[in-house]
Amino acid sequence: MSATPREHTRTYYLGKLAAELEQRGLVAALRRYPLVLRISDPQRTAMLAETVDCVPVGDGWFYRWSWGELVGSADDPALAAERIVHVLTARQ
Repeated sequence: MSATPREHTRTYYLGKLAAELEQRGLVAALRRYPLVLRISDPQRTAMLAETVDCVPVGDGWFYRWSWGELVGSADDPALAAERIVHVLTARQ
């Protein structure tokens, strides 16, 4: 079974976000079913892990927290990574 163009787009954007998060010292593992990033801080407990997916909204793609709130535009993975880092480190 081959992936759809939408799945390819989602994977592409999640890969860009993963690279940004890893540059900031977080671990980002792509999970296939459902297609999400599992993000954690290796310096802290695994209980501080979070998942983020990527969804089409209107004419663009957006990163979205597991609880449904949008993180930011997939066109700016660096800004989304900063927001994710802020949320994960604020839970300390």
